[in-house]
Amino acid sequence: MTLSAYLLFLPACFAINMAFGPNNLLSVTNGAKHGVSPAVIAASGRLVAFAVMIAIAGLGMGAVLVASELAFDVIKYIGAAYLVWIGVRLLRAPAPPAQVQAHEAAPPSMRALVRQEFTVAAGNPKAILVFTAFFPQFVVPGAYASSYVLLGVTFLVFELVAIALYALLGARMRRLANGSRAMRWFNRVSGSMMVGFGLILAFTRRPA
Repeated sequence: MTLSAYLLFLPACFAINMAFGPNNLLSVTNGAKHGVSPAVIAASGRLVAFAVMIAIAGLGMGAVLVASELAFDVIKYIGAAYLVWIGVRLLRAPAPPAQVQAHEAAPPSMRALVRQEFTVAAGNPKAILVFTAFFPQFVVPGAYASSYVLLGVTFLVFELVAIALYALLGARMRRLANGSRAMRWFNRVSGSMMVGFGLILAFTRRPA
């Protein structure tokens, strides 16, 4: 891969990583509820899911998945239902008591947060479209494996940067929203957005 092609890939890739979607919303929410470090650690589940998707797309199976209407719809509806479920839980979640707000709320379990990030990422078939439609534009045919690995590693590094930035945003929002009532509204907004992402995903059509 030429340096000019890679330099063209970098800003386009980072824009994709920074796009606000359900996983980045999770980073904001976890950053607000549990702090930056737990939010970043939890997002390792997302990185694993994306790494698996990159490998699938690199082996050519991503195109098969995208071409299969049944497989696309099954993943889509499962992912959409899970997003709505998370959103409803956020809408119903009570705000932490005032005496707890000075400290980050203890996460229910790091394993649960990691699993949640993994499931949200894996349940979005649009993510694999990025790797099957965007990456091939920069892959070098004569050095397919090495160039694809470089693109995949770059994507995951940028994703980690995006995770940290959104977790910092969530932690900052928590400090600004100091009070049970403000945190209750934060839960409502986050839950509503998560439900919205679920509904949008449910109505996403498989590309022709």
